[in-house]
Amino acid sequence: MSESEYFTTIGLEIHAELKTNTKMFCRCKNDPDEERPNVNVCPICMGHPGTLPYINKEAVKHVLKVGVALGSHLATEFTEFDRKNYFYPDIPKGYQISQYKYPLVSGGSLHGVDITRIHLEEDTAKSSHDTGDYSLVDFNRAGLPLMELVTEPVIHSAKQAGDFARELQLLLRTLKVGEANMEKGEMRVEANISVSKDKNKFGTKVEVKNLNSFRSVERAIDYEVQRHIEVLEKGGTIEQETRGWDENKQSTFSQRKKENSHDYRYFPDPDLPKIKLAEVPEFSRDALAAELPELPWAKRQRFLDMGLKAEDAEMFVSNELYGNFYDKVASQCGDNKKAVQLAANYIATDVAGFVKTSGFDFPAWLTRRNDGAEAFAKLMIMLAEGKLSSRAGKDILKIMFEKGGDPAEIAEREGMLQKNDEASIEALLKPLIEANPQVVADYKAGKESALMFFVGQGMKASKGSANPEVLKQVAIKLISN
Repeated sequence: MSESEYFTTIGLEIHAELKTNTKMFCRCKNDPDEERPNVNVCPICMGHPGTLPYINKEAVKHVLKVGVALGSHLATEFTEFDRKNYFYPDIPKGYQISQYKYPLVSGGSLHGVDITRIHLEEDTAKSSHDTGDYSLVDFNRAGLPLMELVTEPVIHSAKQAGDFARELQLLLRTLKVGEANMEKGEMRVEANISVSKDKNKFGTKVEVKNLNSFRSVERAIDYEVQRHIEVLEKGGTIEQETRGWDENKQSTFSQRKKENSHDYRYFPDPDLPKIKLAEVPEFSRDALAAELPELPWAKRQRFLDMGLKAEDAEMFVSNELYGNFYDKVASQCGDNKKAVQLAANYIATDVAGFVKTSGFDFPAWLTRRNDGAEAFAKLMIMLAEGKLSSRAGKDILKIMFEKGGDPAEIAEREGMLQKNDEASIEALLKPLIEANPQVVADYKAGKESALMFFVGQGMKASKGSANPEVLKQVAIKLISN
């Protein structure tokens, strides 16, 4: 049986650290960039006897905001924290404070994928196993507020899973509830994968844990699907288990037999109060919705409706700096639709390219120039009205970045205003045509590309100020006479 005859089902569990000042159940600093081990710790997050945790209100609010953005149900009447009991060196208490039966958020959807639940828990410590014949544990991360989102098993391809994870990361950043940097471990993906010949039945589920890049998510799923199919095709059976992903070998490996929920012996945490969200005014759906910014999918559609290319729209959605700058420039362009379109092209290519190749500090430039968007829009309007060539526009932009100045004044000073009068362009071209009789002969012999030689030389001689279309028409007239 071919691979196309198997039906793949995937459910995701995604953990994301939340951006708060302190940890989930104590006042220790929440600092994901701290490199010194075991400095942001206290008796509470270290699980010392006799200590009492208390709930981080901001972390609860962050999760509720995500729920509102996804159209989810909020547990307004009742929610609680539970103890998830298991032993591992990175769990100082011997249990993890999490949520089980009564999560903060349930239902909703993102990127066409239905959500089961979103709950709040504390993160574990960080173990290091590359120090020799022993391991080290850094407890700075222990107790950080951790959001866990669980999807319904409605994903059917690695690409769909990767796209969902990317959209969630974008949402978390847009809401400013978390940075979700996967390379820092601030967002980790676990994929539950099953394969079946019958699309109405699930196969045996295997979980691949702690995938820390979108590429790893997609490759691990593809690998695991193929492994399942090969086992089934040989008459074998799939064992329910937890597997890891080896980036170097590009393959999964068995870690342990999969636990079920009863293995963790969940029970309500007796040290934490039950929560009735309805009793907290700022946790009402209306209050939370009022604080939401424009959501990624709405912004993406708005940019597309403005006529932007899909890749430019995606860039402006994912990069808040460029997206906000484009919005400001577009508003300064008024009804000049051509200038609005040019602005998108110049920001996505020229501005982003200059920043990447030169290391130009674009945010600092925007801070120095309160009129940055206005000046940029003025340049785009000059281009749209044919007052500048594309080459001149790029040169003026570079000068604006490096030395400052008004685009119109720069164009006047540098002689970059586009010349459209045929008389001055004819005077420019005549000596070029007289000096290149072979090129003239090539054109008359039918070599159309020879004409572009004179257009290029004319642009060079005019320092980019001549209108290339006028150059072309005047060159044809002079050669033909």
